[in-house]
Amino acid sequence: MSLITYTELCALVHQGVIENVKPEQINGASIDLTLADGYLFEDSPYGRKEYVILGNKETPKMTKSSGDLVLKPGAFALASTEQIFNLPNDIACIYVLKSSMARAGLNHLNAGYCDPAWHGSALTMEYHNTLRHHTLVMRPGDKCGQMYFFRGEMVPELASYAVRGQYNGDGGVQASKGVR
Repeated sequence: MSLITYTELCALVHQGVIENVKPEQINGASIDLTLADGYLFEDSPYGRKEYVILGNKETPKMTKSSGDLVLKPGAFALASTEQIFNLPNDIACIYVLKSSMARAGLNHLNAGYCDPAWHGSALTMEYHNTLRHHTLVMRPGDKCGQMYFFRGEMVPELASYAVRGQYNGDGGVQASKGVR
């Protein structure tokens, strides 16, 4: 597997593998992603503990919001990219925060791996404000991280995300569909 760099990234954008990318978002070995409008926040259980049993495909209750993404200390939210991905069967990618965002106290919960043949989808990111005293604010259109792309051998159709995945075609933020 090899890292895809600038010239090939430009070609992938031109081919529509990654939609909604401006030339200035293409870096030497990554593409900057931008925040879409529309978020999901954890619902408050109003003082009582709620349990989410992941093995039973249960998911936390979430509330939809739009406008600025406002993360109070300790808050968790799901957000998505303006970019839409249409990965072929030989390209995978990994999402990471921009280092300046992490240094400001924002954390992404490490679920940013995308398998070959993931398509028609915006990336949903899991953000957590790790700060104790400051609220973090992001606006639609702000840079929200970057994506690294890797080319490997062709994945057989029956093993590709197009067949096995559950988040294809998600054009915006998507809550958990349960662990499979």
